Amino acid sequence: MKVITSHTNLDFDGLASMIGAKKLYPQAELILPDKVSSHVAYFLGIYKDIFPFKRQTSINWEHVNHIIVVDTNSYSRLGNLETSIKHLPITIFDHHPITSASIKETKGEISAVGATITIISEHIQRNGIIITPFEATVFALGLYSDTGSFTYEQTTSRDLLVGAWLLQCGANLSVVDQFREAPLSETERSLFLSLLDNSERIVIDSIDIVISTHIQSYYTGNLAYITRKILDVTSADAAFSIVKMGEKIFITSRASSERVNVLPIIKELEGGGHRNAASAMVRNDNETETTIKNFIKTMLPTIVSPAITAKHLMTSPVRVVAPKTTIEDVSKMLYRYGHTGFPVIEDGKLVGIISRRDVDKALHHGLGHAPVKGYMSREVDTIQINDSLEHIQEVMIEKQIGRLPVLENGHLIGIVSRTDVIQATHGNNSLHANPPAMAKPFKRKLEQEMKHLLPKTIVSLLRLIGNEASQLGMKAYLIGGMVRDILLNRINEDMDIVIEGDGIQLAQHLQDKYGGHIRSHENFKTATWKHASGLKIDITTARTEYYDFPAALPKVEISTIKEDLFRRDFTINAMGICLHSDEFSELIDYFHGYEHLIHRKIKVLYNLSFVEDPTRIFRAIRFENRFHFRMDKQTETLVKESANNILSVSKPRLANEISKLFLEENQLRTFKRMEQLGLLPFFLKNFDKESTIKLRMERLVHASNLLRKDKIELANSFWIVYLLCLTNLKDESWDELKEFSLRKEDQKLLDDIQSLWEQDVLQLVTRSDLGNWHSFFSTYELESLVAYFSVAPNEKYDDSLNYLLNREKMTPKVGGRDLKEYGIEPGPIYKELLLLGESIQLNNPNLTKDEIMNKILLFNNKEDIDDNDNHRE
Repeated sequence: MKVITSHTNLDFDGLASMIGAKKLYPQAELILPDKVSSHVAYFLGIYKDIFPFKRQTSINWEHVNHIIVVDTNSYSRLGNLETSIKHLPITIFDHHPITSASIKETKGEISAVGATITIISEHIQRNGIIITPFEATVFALGLYSDTGSFTYEQTTSRDLLVGAWLLQCGANLSVVDQFREAPLSETERSLFLSLLDNSERIVIDSIDIVISTHIQSYYTGNLAYITRKILDVTSADAAFSIVKMGEKIFITSRASSERVNVLPIIKELEGGGHRNAASAMVRNDNETETTIKNFIKTMLPTIVSPAITAKHLMTSPVRVVAPKTTIEDVSKMLYRYGHTGFPVIEDGKLVGIISRRDVDKALHHGLGHAPVKGYMSREVDTIQINDSLEHIQEVMIEKQIGRLPVLENGHLIGIVSRTDVIQATHGNNSLHANPPAMAKPFKRKLEQEMKHLLPKTIVSLLRLIGNEASQLGMKAYLIGGMVRDILLNRINEDMDIVIEGDGIQLAQHLQDKYGGHIRSHENFKTATWKHASGLKIDITTARTEYYDFPAALPKVEISTIKEDLFRRDFTINAMGICLHSDEFSELIDYFHGYEHLIHRKIKVLYNLSFVEDPTRIFRAIRFENRFHFRMDKQTETLVKESANNILSVSKPRLANEISKLFLEENQLRTFKRMEQLGLLPFFLKNFDKESTIKLRMERLVHASNLLRKDKIELANSFWIVYLLCLTNLKDESWDELKEFSLRKEDQKLLDDIQSLWEQDVLQLVTRSDLGNWHSFFSTYELESLVAYFSVAPNEKYDDSLNYLLNREKMTPKVGGRDLKEYGIEPGPIYKELLLLGESIQLNNPNLTKDEIMNKILLFNNKEDIDDNDNHRE
């Protein structure tokens, strides 16, 4: 005969696991332990008869040949059964860790999951066994209880998957909720209140621990639940309950802080459990609740991990700016270093904080020349070097601050950001696990590809730079778009070089030795060397600078090529090529960029990339279009989740990225992608319906292609027309569009289109001949007409394109000199007559200059006659 049992003081996980084991061993008998928790007793008071439970005394143990034990792996937790089963074969299903007290030589499964019922449910699923909705409910009760509704630290993905399966099987969560938090009985309430009254609070390195004691002559169950209630009521980080019940002393512990591990103390008391939930029972005449309490107190310092403080979290040294630093300079620094703000220091003291949002607002109003002091926040919340992680979190949440300066004796020594806190809370790789950086970069030689794709002069120049850098003790790397395009077999001659060393020193050395001209930026340690051949090379230092205080000499924080590449936007742009002589042409790829190129994938380097710089969202779409790549699923999800951050970006910064997006090919695909990702509401307030935008885009693209076919190119300002297509073209739309203007040309183009739109000029065109069209549209530039004809709802679209194509290809045959030669006196009439000549030529392109002039003269003579008649009258 087989029997199934569990630990004494049976909880819901033990109960559910026993019932689950019965599904695996249908002929086995269910034996209730000698004690069950009050919650389980409360439940069994209603449902006991549904399950065939038996008591230990009703079993003839001589016939038992196999025992299945669930939710414990120790004899000591089996109560009175221990002596009856020691000689029997044992199968164990349990989720508690194995200790020296664990039962040896067993079958079954012991796994580190949140609840034992998870393990048994997986076995039931693998065996294709059907469970009833009520059984699913009992299993869920055990699962939810032992995982704290999936919130306890020991919860795993396996528990969640089993939870989903139980819901599919019909588990009733209202029943789970009803019994999981059953009310305390009268004796349990009495014990709870006594433990609260007899509690002592001990603080170890800012961790609050409550130790409670009580003595009673009778047994009261549910001590684990009572201890958790004490933890909740006292808001402590850990709690120990020590209760003497008759001749036995029960010790139960719970912890809510990751800095506390209660298990070592409980193990010393020959108990077991998890790091945040463990218990023991002591039966020793020499021990009292007081001696055990004193023992626990002496052990407390060993179970509390050192506090994580600002000292461990902060970035140091700190990059700072002065009150006189211009907004434009700060903007460049924010972009260069990927920061969201800078402390402002004056006379060695912290006087303010300037954030990216503050900078964007100032730039939006055209105040890039203004000093920081006019826009910085002067009320600065700070923290001290020894402030704990928990305190820092509280300050950030309460004050809604993302960056906290760290002070020591009044001096700024570091800064802690939200990113630092998240990394400390969830692990160092939690934010940057997308994709994980390789310890050693992927490498391969690209010399043949470089020789095939690049002119010899460029290859020679790159090799020369690498050699010269080596002679100065530096290392040089080609980075960015050129590396990517070499691997894609695309021509790109924009040379960006990163130096592990001093970029300006190298640039000066190259100029001294090989001529040319350099333009350097000392603040950013960058230089542009214009080679004598005309080639331009941007040289950047792979190191960052910081200042102890404004006007101090810059100190240097050494960086590496790996750190420099990590600041890039996407993995495909985060690769380098070695230029130093011994490794020339060797690809350096820490972030799987080469693999993502092969799989045509756009992937961000880390999960906060779009939060730190929302304009990267538009860059991702641009690369999708240019290379026919696709964002990977996670990057696309991050785009959607981060889209609201676009609202915080200034219109000029947005325009800079959107203009590049629309100046590249396939603007219709761009719009569709923006629509898919839900981006329009985050940079336009007045966008139109999808069908209208699609029609406008199709017309614009068609017109552009026709013009290009005849080698007629549109100006760069035309990008803003595609943005215009997205709007509803009401009054407020024009004002909104003008906020995106980057140059005067953009503004003028919008003004011209608005003028055409508001006058509804197309409705004035009554004839289809080109001369008639020219009389209305001759004064408007090509770009404004292409835009107007494409966005205006009209049936004359084909005629309008015919007019534009003929007008742009036409070279006027009659000019002012011709009018003068035919005896027409110079004056305002010239403008009218030249327009007439162009209209005649458009209608009759085969006419000669003389034939056109005859028609002009007839018109002019008729005008003179009419003028004379009017004069006589």
